[in-house]
Amino acid sequence: MDRRTLLLAAGAGGLLTACGGGDDSASGVGMSPGPATGTGTGPGSGSGPGSGSGSGSVPQGTAPALTEGQPLRLLARLANTSTTPGVFEASLMAAPVDLELVSGFRTTFWAYNGTAPGPLIEATEGDRVRITFVNGLSQESTVHWHGMPVPAAQDGSPMDPVPPGATRVYEFTLPADCAASYWYHPHPHRITHEQVFRGLAGAFIVKPRVDPLPPGLIDVPLVISDLRLDAAYRIAPNVGMDYLLGREGDLLMVNGGRRPVLAAAPAAAHRLRFFNATNARYLRLAFDGTPMTLIGTDGGLLAAPVTGMSEVLLAPGERAEVVVSFNADTVLRALAYDRGSMMMGMGGVTRASDAILAVRVQGPPVATVVLPSTLRPIAPLPAQSRTQRFEFGPSMMMGGMTGMTMGAFTINGRSFDMNRIDATARVGAVELWEVVNPTQMDHPFHLHGTQFQVVERVRSGVATPAPYPAWKDTVNVARGETVRLKVKQDMPGLRMYHCHILEHEDQGMMGVLSVS
Repeated sequence: MDRRTLLLAAGAGGLLTACGGGDDSASGVGMSPGPATGTGTGPGSGSGPGSGSGSGSVPQGTAPALTEGQPLRLLARLANTSTTPGVFEASLMAAPVDLELVSGFRTTFWAYNGTAPGPLIEATEGDRVRITFVNGLSQESTVHWHGMPVPAAQDGSPMDPVPPGATRVYEFTLPADCAASYWYHPHPHRITHEQVFRGLAGAFIVKPRVDPLPPGLIDVPLVISDLRLDAAYRIAPNVGMDYLLGREGDLLMVNGGRRPVLAAAPAAAHRLRFFNATNARYLRLAFDGTPMTLIGTDGGLLAAPVTGMSEVLLAPGERAEVVVSFNADTVLRALAYDRGSMMMGMGGVTRASDAILAVRVQGPPVATVVLPSTLRPIAPLPAQSRTQRFEFGPSMMMGGMTGMTMGAFTINGRSFDMNRIDATARVGAVELWEVVNPTQMDHPFHLHGTQFQVVERVRSGVATPAPYPAWKDTVNVARGETVRLKVKQDMPGLRMYHCHILEHEDQGMMGVLSVS
């Protein structure tokens, strides 16, 4: 790098964005949150808030520690107002709301129906879903149903914004065999990152008509987000480095609480649904001394359980379902993970291990739940009709949304333009996509409108097949890696594909797929 480049790199961390920063006084009516619910006592154990290590670490917050060790909050449920069988109807409002993270201090979030995370939506395969969205923000917004097989016009893409103060009805039918752990979040052009880090995200669980899992599993959704606060407990705006690397908050939260406590009976089998609802943080999740059985990914249940998992890695936007039985107190940790850096010559972005959830085992033991050896059939997609290549770029970045001279975040050498078609596909045609990452940083690849099957990963010319069949909508593409996946779109329209580090997406690492 030349001297000017080095100076820009040194200054990037302290610059405020010209396009972000937020508006805590956004218009709209905030609803007061309900009380936390759940059982259990005692603080979570483990290290303090993860501290950055290496020259590529992200900035640290200055706020004192939040209240910890409260009972795990059960997610508020979005009530179904329909009286017609097979119809789910509800309203969802995005608006500012003041929430109390520490006694005596209020923090302004942007929230769905007054809660952060937003209310849990539960529906069943075959249901007709009709959700009225009210935008109570001062910015345009959308609701994107991440991973869900919905028509293109109902997808909540950047091409279909809802203006401030306006209302929009999303309506779609959930097809058969789509049961899975999905989530919803905004997707407006260039400001998705801010709306998510200010609190707009929620879980959407689609249940099967016939459940292959045995009764007795305790179903616990865990929405994992992160926060960066200033000394007055306000959500801090992005700085320049966040646009290069993606924003990581200093505090990991689970269902809106800091290091909450899950109370568990001895031997009770828990179906934990992990949602990575952060902008850019990779979650390498592991319990101290307690193995997990992986039963599902983004697109629902696996073909068979994968036992003896010591950890699960989730890129931003990914989900996983695990079954865990607890026989002793333990801690869920987000272990350190080096995701690289978009800055040449800088160390990777790494957070120290952080205890994020405590498990307290108490009470009499319960009967053990035995999982079936098979969960559902997952047939491999047939031979592809053609191959398409999608390459993240560039290999080195300087600057961000800061007014500095910079390279563009691109896919196949082009920065996002919603008026341009970047790729095409035909309904029902199976394609092989090669997603290539020559950069120095991991990028999670997300595709709208369908699920796909990962075929193999290629590093240094060596191909490694996917370890088990699964349906996915988001996959991590590590630096220097190519991921080959098979995909088939079932509905026509314009679809997005992009990096799910939200700052990268908003700066152009996104494309438009036209399905005809």
